[in-house]
Amino acid sequence: MTKMSSYFSGFAAKLLSAVDATKASNQHEIGSNKFTAILGNPGAEKIRYKARYIKFEDVGEPESLIDEVTYYDTRLNKTGRSPEYRLYYKSNSVTKNLRAGDLCIVAKAIDGTLFIIFAGVGSVHQRRLCHLFDLKLNNAAWEIDNSVSKKTLDLTRVYLLEALGIQAVEPADDLAERAVEKFKGQFPSTKDFSDFARLSLDNELTVHDDPDFALESWMEQEERIFRAFEKRILESKIKSGFAGIDEFISFSLSVQNRRKSRVGHAFENHIEAALKALGVKYVRGARTERNSRPDFLFPSVKSYRDLSVGSPPLRMLAAKTTCKDRWRQVLSEADRIPTKHLITLEPAISENQTSEMKVKGLQLVATSSVRATYTESQKNWILTFGDFVKLVTSS
Repeated sequence: MTKMSSYFSGFAAKLLSAVDATKASNQHEIGSNKFTAILGNPGAEKIRYKARYIKFEDVGEPESLIDEVTYYDTRLNKTGRSPEYRLYYKSNSVTKNLRAGDLCIVAKAIDGTLFIIFAGVGSVHQRRLCHLFDLKLNNAAWEIDNSVSKKTLDLTRVYLLEALGIQAVEPADDLAERAVEKFKGQFPSTKDFSDFARLSLDNELTVHDDPDFALESWMEQEERIFRAFEKRILESKIKSGFAGIDEFISFSLSVQNRRKSRVGHAFENHIEAALKALGVKYVRGARTERNSRPDFLFPSVKSYRDLSVGSPPLRMLAAKTTCKDRWRQVLSEADRIPTKHLITLEPAISENQTSEMKVKGLQLVATSSVRATYTESQKNWILTFGDFVKLVTSS
């Protein structure tokens, strides 16, 4: 996998003050003299940057736009005044609604573009961005980093980068060629593709050593191969053209739907592979009350239907790459199991939501890198995948 330094050369971050967030003019400036560490000294010049603005809020999709900003010394022609380096920007649909307490990150991309990222005050996106950029934000000043991490990105940070519009998964072109040959240029079942992805890993790590890392590695490997595989399959269709706009729209929707459904199925496939390798007794997709089908039921359907068997050893595990409001669906999937377990790849869910999960009898499970994005109090409650395996094998 890649590194943060593959995408950014430096960044600055702070929580906006009331003065930062509320300006009477339509033309604004942010920054400090510390910006020279990431943008250099402009001297007598006015340096213009292409800027990509992104604003995250807990409700709705992030807003994004491209504009231009100017980096310069605001006191250049003021005799006797020390330099004051700032970024000058025009008011736009992203910046006009800024509030005190919003997180602001100015990150210089390797190609010279500036990412100016905002996350609403108190939003889960603040925690996600702080995790991505390793921010401390201990005081009101700008936090500057011109030595961006060269550590390999984990799966969680890859997903967080992609929320910024940065494709951080390196396509596995060589393996994609093998996949095209194996599956004869057609999309195979998700199970077959997941099997292919796991078998293509040639490292010595086994699921017995670290179930969480193995699960994340399998997911990442499948994503790397699928990105390149899909590109090869779709390119031939695009080159052959479409009969009309309706065919094109239908084709586009099928691509999007396949991507969404595939990730969820891949997650379940790799969880199942881990459970099998670890010798855990389970059944996948068994029917319970009201024709519900928990993703994984432990230890068996026979045990679940035997009213003399309680919980434990009866357990269930639902798998959702993102929870959002869909976690409530899990609550009715197995009446005989009072505490439901749900594993997710979604980082930094709000404390309000995890508190509601607790009240409703749902126990959250997350892989190690995902769990690291949560608050300390949440971490004390959330199980890792390895923890869950120990739970079901010790019952």
